[in-house]
Amino acid sequence: MILGIDVGGTHTDAVLVQDLQVISKIKVLTNQANIMASLLEAAEKLTKDNNVNNINRIVLSTTISTNAIVQNKISRVAMVLLSGPGLSPATLNLGKDAYFARGYVNHRGIPVKNVNSREIADISSEISENQIHHIGVVGKFSSRNPQQELDAAELLQNDSRKISLGHTLSGQLNFPRRIATTYLNAAIHEIYQGFVRDVQEFIQKFGLNIPVYILKADGGTILIDQSLDCPVQTIHSGPAAGIMGVLATTRMKEDAVALDIGGTTTDISVFADGVPLLEPSGVEINGRKTLIRGLYTKSIGVGGDSVVRIENGEILIGPQREGPAAALDGPFPTPTDAMIVEGIVSFGDSGKARNAIALIAKKLQLGVEEAARAIIEKMAAIIADQVRHILAQINNKPVYTIHELLEGKIIQPKILYVAGGPAAVAPFIAENLGYSYLIPEHSEVSNALGVALARTTAEITILADTERKELILCEEGHVESISRNFSLADAIETGKKFLREKAVCMGAREQDIFMEVTESQQFNMIRDFYTTGKNIRVKVQIKPGLISSGKER
Repeated sequence: MILGIDVGGTHTDAVLVQDLQVISKIKVLTNQANIMASLLEAAEKLTKDNNVNNINRIVLSTTISTNAIVQNKISRVAMVLLSGPGLSPATLNLGKDAYFARGYVNHRGIPVKNVNSREIADISSEISENQIHHIGVVGKFSSRNPQQELDAAELLQNDSRKISLGHTLSGQLNFPRRIATTYLNAAIHEIYQGFVRDVQEFIQKFGLNIPVYILKADGGTILIDQSLDCPVQTIHSGPAAGIMGVLATTRMKEDAVALDIGGTTTDISVFADGVPLLEPSGVEINGRKTLIRGLYTKSIGVGGDSVVRIENGEILIGPQREGPAAALDGPFPTPTDAMIVEGIVSFGDSGKARNAIALIAKKLQLGVEEAARAIIEKMAAIIADQVRHILAQINNKPVYTIHELLEGKIIQPKILYVAGGPAAVAPFIAENLGYSYLIPEHSEVSNALGVALARTTAEITILADTERKELILCEEGHVESISRNFSLADAIETGKKFLREKAVCMGAREQDIFMEVTESQQFNMIRDFYTTGKNIRVKVQIKPGLISSGKER
């Protein structure tokens, strides 16, 4: 059995899965002050009629990283940058804790200027004076040669510091994005480490000794212990769970829009021919553009528990959430209360829901039922308008899915898939958009189901320079010698070999390793009109998808 848990901002959902089928499910309120208690409550309720010893795997998703960044509840970080020539430090706008140090390798990874140990020692002293315990080290071309990042880190390291290195987080170039990625990795390490401790305490109290995984932004999993070195990979873990939940509960083959309507936000995702879209350059969060591979999703501040208020005779919904619906003893009217009044959901105290909507009705000079309908239609209109806006943005750019670039593809959805507690609003949104709609089975806990069934994903970047007779595994910082006859086919074979080993170490099952080459290029290097070697670049990934008995999805 697999225990899948989605720790959301409002609710923690959990499912038990056996033979790819849900055998038990539960939803409990999330205690943000004590995540471990929420995990324990969900797991205990879920397993009261099942033998916990039959659970052989636990997979979680969490909003902890995303919320920490969005709410600016992050650690202070010193960024040590080996930027070299060609980029003005002023253009990066990094603030007072950025230190530009000497040390530079060129675009081929050849050292041009060495790291200055005295300069790094001075920077280290200043970092200590400022009592900063989290450091990011990024060299402009360190993905082509990580040695200078490693040298600087060795000089900066002490027992009170946690250092994040740019080359370990992405094999891509794009210096500003690698800086942002490394900064966020360092900034959320402390709060994420606390989350992992809560999970470990939960596992201990639950009496299990089994693998525990966390969902990443790309919809794949990683062993939670390994995720401590790369917590930035877990940003957008919650929205990714929603997309994996749609894959787990539908068999779509067409263009579609999926909504995961929660208590606080609605996550909007788009599918091309039944395949989720991918952020081609990396996800963006709180204005910071990263190199973290992630599924395409947009969140808006409208959910079932959003505060409803009236300003200048107009209904406003969200983005604030000040507790649960009034029907559940919350302080303000919400769309959930309107749905209760309309009779499209039935839970909580309907009298309290009606009293809350009556306050809105009075300001609108409407009957209570009319006001409830107006709130629901307003919520539907807000979400539908955002869907149209997102589709317009997507169709103005190349369409990337988790599998490929679709040249000239125009996405034209005709169906809406809706999950989450407030999914009953689906008919109103679908009518506004002119789509048909489907609320899949287990939609109220589909995120947890998607988490449970997500396969482990990984990627690796290979750079080979046959003139220098050198190969680099960028994300691993591994360098080895090759022959001058090393070919593009050799690079692909090497990439697949190392990726398989990496995936197994991350907890992947052999039957779930579906590898694909997402980039393969080679260029001749010419000197004095003669070819002196080849520059080869290969990227191999394990596709995001669902675990199965050998059948790819």
